[in-house]
Amino acid sequence: MITQNKKTTNLRNSGPVSLENGSLKANIESYCKLLSLSSVATNYESAALDAAKAKLSYQDYLYKLLQQQIIDRVDRSVNARIKKAGFKYLATLEEFDFSFQPQIDEKLIRELATLSFLDSATNILLLGAPGVGKTHLSIAIGLEATKQRRRVKFINAEDLTNELIAANRSNTLTDYLESMSRVELLIIDEIGYLELSKETSSLFFRLISKRYEKASTIITSNKEFQEWGSIFNDDVIATA
Repeated sequence: MITQNKKTTNLRNSGPVSLENGSLKANIESYCKLLSLSSVATNYESAALDAAKAKLSYQDYLYKLLQQQIIDRVDRSVNARIKKAGFKYLATLEEFDFSFQPQIDEKLIRELATLSFLDSATNILLLGAPGVGKTHLSIAIGLEATKQRRRVKFINAEDLTNELIAANRSNTLTDYLESMSRVELLIIDEIGYLELSKETSSLFFRLISKRYEKASTIITSNKEFQEWGSIFNDDVIATA
């Protein structure tokens, strides 16, 4: 008969036990890295000191650590969306001087900044002479959308037409249009500074048609809508 000696160890009141080699600090930071908790790894020591001073419970300490992790993660997500959107520059409504442009309906712009128009896939035209703030306002609305974790793309009209032509000539237009249709808010800046060829006008129309009633588009232009026939070389496409 084979017997096995059993050794019993009393862990009560023996203090904390480390199951891995290395310091407790190193183990904590290793676990945080494994779980992608970079904010916890950065803040847990200073947060512990603050918790001790404030006499917080363990639960409150843990809650504050995790809350900061969520905040930092959301911030990183938003920053990534802002970078991917390709804004010409960053602008907010708070920076816009509505008193300098009294012809602009401030109430309407602030309503647009609530992003309710995205839910109905409504398109927006911002028209006016150069310098009135069309690009600023479009970016401000787009920035609000990124903060709400919406997919946004900002592109100059000339760059857009170049991308459309390149996609068409490389036989990747279908994929390009499909990709653009998934953008929740497309901002096309400065329609009107160039005259489009028949080919480019047709490609532009296909893009707008692909997105119609599926996603919102903001277009800024220095020309009134009735002048768009001269931009597209086709009154039918301009009014479609």
